[in-house]
Amino acid sequence: MTMTTDFDSSTLTAAVLDSFEHTPDPRTKQILQSLTRHLHDFVRDIEPSIEEWGAAIDYLTATGQKCDDTRQEFILLSDVLGVSMLVETLNDAETPDATDATVLGPFHVVASPPRDAGDDVSAASDGPRCLVTGRVLTPAGEPIVGATVDVWQADTHGFYDVQQPGIQPLGNGRGLFTTDADGAFRFVSVVPSYYPIPTDGPVGALLNAAQRHPNRPAHIHFIVTAPGFEDLTTHIFVAGSPYLDSDAVFAVKQSLVTTFVTNTSAEDAAANGLQSPFEVADIDLVLQPSPASSASPES
Repeated sequence: MTMTTDFDSSTLTAAVLDSFEHTPDPRTKQILQSLTRHLHDFVRDIEPSIEEWGAAIDYLTATGQKCDDTRQEFILLSDVLGVSMLVETLNDAETPDATDATVLGPFHVVASPPRDAGDDVSAASDGPRCLVTGRVLTPAGEPIVGATVDVWQADTHGFYDVQQPGIQPLGNGRGLFTTDADGAFRFVSVVPSYYPIPTDGPVGALLNAAQRHPNRPAHIHFIVTAPGFEDLTTHIFVAGSPYLDSDAVFAVKQSLVTTFVTNTSAEDAAANGLQSPFEVADIDLVLQPSPASSASPES
C-alpha cells in the first residue's frame, strides 16, 4: 500500500498514529499514540501561527538551557502547570493507607549528608529553631525500623543551599536519617519560611505573563524509603503560613498541614541543644507495603 503524502489536518494525525502501530512495547505505543492525539488536538484548538509555534519551541529550548546540576527548570515548569501534582494525585490513589504524597520540587538535586538523630540540619542558617520528631509506620501503626528519611528545606530567607554557593555550604538544610527501633527520627532545623520559587528563567516569565504570584507556603520536604514498602515523597506545611491556599505549585494537602507548637521548657531545650523557647513539630509518616511484599504466598 502506498502512503499518501498529501495530508490534511485529520489525515496527518491518522498517519502519525499509524506510524507507531508496530511499536513493540505496548506501554510505549500507548504513550506515543495518546501524546500524538492530544498534541494534535491542542494544535487544532489554538491554531498557532508559525511565529507562535517558533516561540513555543524557543521557550522549551530556554527551559532546557536553564537546567544544570543544581536547578531543574523543567520540574519547575511541570510544578506550576499542576502536572507534577496531578501525577502525584493519580499515583496517591494507589496507596490509600499511606501518608499523602506531594511534589518533589526542583531542588532535590544533591545528595543529603548522613546525619545522627538530633543533628541540626541547618547549622549554617540563622533564625528561630525547631525540633522535628516523627515515626515511620506501617498502616497498622507498627514501627518501620531502619527506614531512610531524606530531609531538605530552604533557609529563613527562602533559599536552598544550591541557590547560594559561597553563602550556604552544600548540604545545609539537608539530612539523611535512619529510623531507630521505634521507627523514630528527629532533627533540629530553622523554622521554615514561605518563599518564592525562582523567577529568573522561563517559568518566571510564564508566571509574570499570567500575573500569578510565585510563592510557596512554608514547608519541609521528605522522601522516606524502606525495603518492602512504596517510597513516599511528601512535605509538611507549617500551619498558619501565608499561601497555604494559593501554593504556586498546587502541592498543599490539608492532611500535611502541621502545627508547630512552642515549647518553653528550658530543660527540653537543653536536652536538644536549643535555647528556650523553640518550636516542635511531631509527625507520623506512614508507608504503604509494596505489592510484592504484601502479596500472599502461592500455595
